[in-house]
Amino acid sequence: MTQIVKMKGMNKYFGKLHVLKDIDLTVEQGEVVVIIGASGSGKSTLIRCVNGLEEYESGTLEVDGQQLAPKSGNPKALAEIRKEVGMVFQQFNLFPHLTVKRNIMLAPKKVKDAPETVANATAERLLNRVGIGNQADKYPSQLSGGQQQRVAIARALAMEPRLMLFDEPTSALDPEMIGEVLDVMRELAKEGMTMMVV
Repeated sequence: MTQIVKMKGMNKYFGKLHVLKDIDLTVEQGEVVVIIGASGSGKSTLIRCVNGLEEYESGTLEVDGQQLAPKSGNPKALAEIRKEVGMVFQQFNLFPHLTVKRNIMLAPKKVKDAPETVANATAERLLNRVGIGNQADKYPSQLSGGQQQRVAIARALAMEPRLMLFDEPTSALDPEMIGEVLDVMRELAKEGMTMMVV
């Protein structure tokens, strides 16, 4: 099996606070890895290192065959990794001035030079996949939290990632909305998406 993520002896500090201590971790293609632990134990920091949102100090990290050096010594490798890794945050991070469909179309058009028609078709297909195809022309503020998080998942999927990172994707949701997001995540897992979930 292909290893999508390989960490060996990875360390991360915030000042004198040693947040990640000699982390060894491999994630195989198609595997779903759930990271659990107490608040402040470094779970989110760990997955943020995987796509270069946080820099680590020592050890090694390889994502989808690309070596990500400590202190991000290689911007080209970082750009390649970010093309292959989707990230879903706690707070959705949707652009409020864009419709749901435009939020999803943006990255494929800007990063992958997808034509408007292709990006549009992809956005519609993904919105249907996450169960909110009828919300395409609404703005994020017009949606429930669960719907916004499903848009965020569709937006990450629009880049056709080989790995999806989820940073506490249901923590900002009301209890009745958690199930609809977890259902989408379960479907992704069944389809063989490689996932790291905090």
